[in-house]
Amino acid sequence: MEEDYAKDGSVDLKGNPVLRSKRGGWSACCFLVVYEVFDRMAYFAVSTNLLIYLTRKLHQGTVEAANNVTNWAGVGFLMPVFGGYIADAYLGRYWTFVISSLFFLLGMCLLTVAVSVPSLKPPPCDQTTIAASCEQASALQSGVFFTALYILAVASGGTKPNISTIGADQFDDFEPKEKAQKASFFNWWMCSIFTGTLLANTLFVYVQDTVGWSLGYGLPTVGLLASVLVFFAGTPLYRHKVPQGSPLTKMAKVLVAAVRKRRVPLPKNALELHELELEEYKNRNKFRILSTDSMRFLNKAAVKNGSNTPWMLSTVTEVEETKQMLKLTPIFLAMIVPATTIAQVNTLFVKQGTTLNRHIGSHFQLPPASLLTSTTISMLTFLVVYDLFFIKIMRTWTKNPRGITLLQRIGVGLVLHIITMLVASITERNRLRAARIHGVDQNEGGVPLTIFILLPQYVLMGVGDGFLLPGELEFFYDQAPESMKSFGTSYSLLTYGIGDFLSSVLLTTVSKITAQDGKKGWISNNLNSSHLDYYYAFLTMLSIFNFIFFCFVAKFYSYKAEVFEPFQEAEEYHEAHKQVHC
Repeated sequence: MEEDYAKDGSVDLKGNPVLRSKRGGWSACCFLVVYEVFDRMAYFAVSTNLLIYLTRKLHQGTVEAANNVTNWAGVGFLMPVFGGYIADAYLGRYWTFVISSLFFLLGMCLLTVAVSVPSLKPPPCDQTTIAASCEQASALQSGVFFTALYILAVASGGTKPNISTIGADQFDDFEPKEKAQKASFFNWWMCSIFTGTLLANTLFVYVQDTVGWSLGYGLPTVGLLASVLVFFAGTPLYRHKVPQGSPLTKMAKVLVAAVRKRRVPLPKNALELHELELEEYKNRNKFRILSTDSMRFLNKAAVKNGSNTPWMLSTVTEVEETKQMLKLTPIFLAMIVPATTIAQVNTLFVKQGTTLNRHIGSHFQLPPASLLTSTTISMLTFLVVYDLFFIKIMRTWTKNPRGITLLQRIGVGLVLHIITMLVASITERNRLRAARIHGVDQNEGGVPLTIFILLPQYVLMGVGDGFLLPGELEFFYDQAPESMKSFGTSYSLLTYGIGDFLSSVLLTTVSKITAQDGKKGWISNNLNSSHLDYYYAFLTMLSIFNFIFFCFVAKFYSYKAEVFEPFQEAEEYHEAHKQVHC
């Protein structure tokens, strides 16, 4: 039946319209969710214990290893901008993902070889010995290991922004039931990510710490191979979106045209601006966007003044798409600081754990990174409660289909991150006091406190991430133009890339400044003589200032208008809702 076709422009791989009853929905997403569980399991099997491998097996110092971890993670979060761009402009999301996933698998295979072949590692060194006195990894050994790592980072640029976007594309916004399902999709998508994270932080971290790194990397590599095959098996069920051309080129043309016509007056009637016929958009599986009064200067790009060249005349839709992407910039900037703090704690929390008593009973010892599971479990538990109960309760009060707005959800996450940093600072001060009392502050001896004193900060971080991460991912996907969804989604990942690099710069800078004039710095190889409590307090203040900035930009943000009819113009403009969020 004609009305059963997807109305959001979805097609199959050959470009034919698709039936909703045959493709898409949760039936298609099941294959994507399975892949994502194993993909994240493989990624976090590497990243979670990477600091430990670099310090214990490659014999790097704490600061050097932490910077290498954050630099690598930063590249992995920066590359999605290019992956999203290629998908939206040229290859489409499916083929960009397919190529990238195969390279990701290649990187995991090479990494497994690097940790398994004895000649690719320096000789073992006593763990109680200062790393600087151990034999360092050779150029070849470091080269093979980091080549494998950066293959993973580059390949993730094609997998991260596209797999979640492919998933969201399986729901048609013009079918009420599917639109409601999409509202829950990002919560359950995060559940799949953190299920994989949980497996990595428990099973594989334990295997790496007690059995060996070869098996600890080999098992997730096998799981990743199986998940790639599962993804391919679901191909007949997927809906696809046609690439709409380079988003950057379209935005650049609008900006150039507006500047070149800066002295041209705007017409009083927006209908006099340049726009294509509705039928032409329909033939391209695109949507036409009505002109708005926000950023009015850019409307000059669509003023007809006799020149029809692309760099002198843009359509109203192209102008509005550019506005939508530019409006995301202030929120994007506000997400960099929390991304920086997340990058910090993911490494420093683990390093803290190495100094504490990790024994349970007389025979079992927890791996240092094992408490990361509490963050994952708390986030998974919270997401289930959020989707099944919190949204319904809040919906009765706010009348918002999501319960609270996306920016309100992000704001709550930011507050919880501030509390997390404060708790971490207090806990670290207590740990340092215990180190001084027991005389281990001048060496790297164990502090006679249980590792579970770190549990509150891990749990708080998990709940905060439950608000922040899905809200941020959905915000950038939802508010991006229809033709730039992968590129928009990459914004949320880009913040973490920038955050990782800033984390590295911040860690190095603070370490050097606080260690001037022969002083003991806040961060050194010996955490027992460091002052991580000061550093966490500094991150707390930084997060507070960032939250104030976020409140300011969120207050004035206007949400993108909903599209209610496919390929039809509304009779009047849909004014976006302005919400006061803080």
